[in-house]
Amino acid sequence: MMDRIVEGMSLYEKLNILSDAAKYDVSCTSSGVDRQGDGKGMGNCRKAGICHSFSADGRCISLLKILFTNECIYDCKYCINRASNDVPRTSFTPEEVCTLTMEFYRRNYIEGLFLSSGILKSPDYTMELIYATLYRLRYVCNFQGYIHVKAIPGADQRLIRLTGYLADRMSVNIELPTAESLRLLAPHKSRKNILAPMRYVQEKSKENRQEIALYRSAPRFVPAGQSTQMIIGATPESDYQILNVTEALYKKFDLKRVFFSAFVPVNEDKALPSIRDQGPPLLREHRLYQADWLLRFYHFKASELLDEENPNFNVFLDPKCCWALKHLEEFPVEVNRADYYTLLRVPGIGYKSAGRIVKARRMGNLNFDDLKKIGVVLKRALYFITCSGKMMYPVRIEEDYITRNLMNTKEKLPEGADGMTFRQLSLFDDVNTDLKGMSTG
Repeated sequence: MMDRIVEGMSLYEKLNILSDAAKYDVSCTSSGVDRQGDGKGMGNCRKAGICHSFSADGRCISLLKILFTNECIYDCKYCINRASNDVPRTSFTPEEVCTLTMEFYRRNYIEGLFLSSGILKSPDYTMELIYATLYRLRYVCNFQGYIHVKAIPGADQRLIRLTGYLADRMSVNIELPTAESLRLLAPHKSRKNILAPMRYVQEKSKENRQEIALYRSAPRFVPAGQSTQMIIGATPESDYQILNVTEALYKKFDLKRVFFSAFVPVNEDKALPSIRDQGPPLLREHRLYQADWLLRFYHFKASELLDEENPNFNVFLDPKCCWALKHLEEFPVEVNRADYYTLLRVPGIGYKSAGRIVKARRMGNLNFDDLKKIGVVLKRALYFITCSGKMMYPVRIEEDYITRNLMNTKEKLPEGADGMTFRQLSLFDDVNTDLKGMSTG
């Protein structure tokens, strides 16, 4: 099997090529797993989570993010590693990936591994190489840290199952929002082949949870769940279509995360949009992530946020504000009486602050100063709430008026807040402001 691996490059040269080739895969955030080590191996996997930013306890965490190979038999029009591109090609061996992971861990550069890959020779051949890598890392190198690995669509289920017992999280990239777009830009791939391993991981995870309930010592299969990624802006789907696909993936496949990747034009192709002038749609990507958060934590449905008549988000406002402005008949909300789920729908009130409001008001009525201390973003919330029947400022519950004020980035109070200054309002905007010794009015 190893004779097909490209030779002739140093490990450092391979690392430069294959780490750079992995940068377009964004679905490498991880959380919610507590892999039990025996105290003898290298690494650990804390329940606080491992990702490429910061964990819940404030630690900066990073993963070694690489492709096993940038060789690929497919010719996806959007991919830098497509078969028709003239780019330097190389592959790691399982031993080389293990060496890099262990040496980077010993130097305290990383706490885990994110391993993806192009398709070398065939899906089964590539999946077998990935399995061999993880097996060596776990049982020869005794690495007990976090591993996120890609399942290769079209690979044998046996290989996916064996790999799933070695990984913490597994992902299968859906690539594009619809089957039509996949046929246009990735004709060698099929939606059926992509969804099949997703379904298998879901079913196997469910079986594994039942096994663990009966036998606590049973091996764990993909304990941190599975995720996927889709490219945004390469094809003409609306935000409404993308959000409906996202919602369906959560419901049908029990995914932990759906990641969005703003289309970056790395290839010249007539089938791809020309966005050289405006660049990748990063703000659109950001709004879709905010909408995804509303689906997962705020009990919204995709059909509530967008519809066929209004298929795209206003990129200048966050999706919850967009929804609230279209449903002003439900506002203002009295924070001292509204239930938890109603509070969740108020712009500026997050799920944590909604819970704090419900608990704190048991001790008495809350005012705006209390809400500020709880963590409510009053700069947005003030248009949609009352405290004991009173609004923070004399504002109008009108869509145009609120939209104009929410989009106003200048140092200015809402229209009608006579006699107030921007400095007074900023006390309610900055959660880090020290209020000790200052009058709150």
